[in-house]
Amino acid sequence: MSNPVEEFNAYRSKMNEKLLADNNKVIKRIFNLDTNAYAPGALDVKTKELLGLVASAVLRCDDCVKYHLESSFKEGATKEEVMETLGIATLVGGTIVIPHLRRAYEYWEALEENQG
Repeated sequence: MSNPVEEFNAYRSKMNEKLLADNNKVIKRIFNLDTNAYAPGALDVKTKELLGLVASAVLRCDDCVKYHLESSFKEGATKEEVMETLGIATLVGGTIVIPHLRRAYEYWEALEENQG
């Protein structure tokens, strides 16, 4: 059976390498800005990742949702924290976010399964 976490990370890594290999200054700066935005600061990394999760769900970016779910997971977010965060995202984004909520829940389960 396929592993959605491994598949997502392999694809993301492969494509990021290709994108960055083209040596486009704007793309490299955007990647760097993204990395630095989630560094510890006045807000801890877990909080920033949960904020990124809300924004990603509201903007309906499934790849972004997966990325922030995994980052939140690595930062020690609990299922309850993630579900509360996704509840806020669904409230803010409206019912159009529900399909992304379903996929997010499914991906969180895959993250939990990979841990065990």
